[in-house]
Amino acid sequence: MRNKNSLTLTPEGIRRYAVHLLEQERAAGTAQKYAADLSGLCQWMGGRPLTKAALIEWKAYLIGRYAPASVNSKLAAVNGFLAFSGHAEMALRQLKIQKAVFCDKNLELSRAEYARLVAAAREGGCERLALVIQTICATGIRVSELRFITAEAIRTGRAEVSNKGKRRTVFLPNQLRQVLGGYLQKQKRTAGAVFVTRTGEPLDRSNIWRDMKRLCSQAGVAPEKVFPHNLRHLFARTYYSKEKDLSRLADLLGHSSVNTTRIYTMESGGVHAKQMERLGLVLTT
Repeated sequence: MRNKNSLTLTPEGIRRYAVHLLEQERAAGTAQKYAADLSGLCQWMGGRPLTKAALIEWKAYLIGRYAPASVNSKLAAVNGFLAFSGHAEMALRQLKIQKAVFCDKNLELSRAEYARLVAAAREGGCERLALVIQTICATGIRVSELRFITAEAIRTGRAEVSNKGKRRTVFLPNQLRQVLGGYLQKQKRTAGAVFVTRTGEPLDRSNIWRDMKRLCSQAGVAPEKVFPHNLRHLFARTYYSKEKDLSRLADLLGHSSVNTTRIYTMESGGVHAKQMERLGLVLTT
C-alpha cells in the first residue's frame, strides 16, 4: 500500500485508513464519513491505479454534481488517505469558497417549525423522538453526544460530554430534566443513557435522522430543513439572539474557535432586510 510507484484504492485500504483515524482519536462519525467518500472514489476508479491525473478528473466530476462545501469535504477525505498511504504529493487543492454572510433561508429551521416537529412526534406516539428533538435543541449538543444524557445527568443537572478529544459540561434546563425524568420513570430505568434502543444500546444517528424525516409531511416542514444538526443551529441562533455572547456560546457548543460559532449564528437575509427597512433613511416627499 505504501509503494511509491503505484497506489490502488481498495476496500481493505479504506478499512485500514478508517482504523487509523480511530486510532488518532478522530470521531467515529468522521471515520465513517471519510470511508464512505473513499468508497465512492473507489467505485468511480473501477480498479484503476490512483494517479494525479485521475484524481483531477474525479475532482471535476464532483464539481459538476455537488456543492463546493461537499466537494471540499470529499477532497479532505482523499487527501488524508493519500498522506496516510505515503502519496501526499498527489493531494488535491480544495475549492475556494467565498465566506457566507447569510444562511440559506431554505435550510433555516424556525422555532415554529421546530414546535411542529415536536408536536407531530407526540401525536404519532413517538415520545422518545419528541424528547430527543427537544434535548438536542434545548442544550445544543451534537446528536453523537446524546449518549452522555444519562439518568445521573438528569439528577445533577449537568452532563459531562467527551467528544473530539475535548471535555465540557452541558447544563440541562430544569424543564428538560423534569420531562426526561418522567420518561425514565415510565421506562422503569434509574441508570444509564436516557435514549436507548430496545436492546439497551445508545440510539444511532442514522435512525434519528430517518425518524425525523418521517415527521416532515405531518409537521408541514420541508424535508431539507429536518436533520439533527439543524436543531443545534436553532439553539445557537436562539441563544445568541438573547445573550449576544459569542464566546460563551462557543463554550456551550464545544467549539475551539468563535469563527466556527459565528457560522451557527448566521440568519437568513430576510432578517437583515427587515433591519434595513427599519432604519428609515429614505426620505420620501
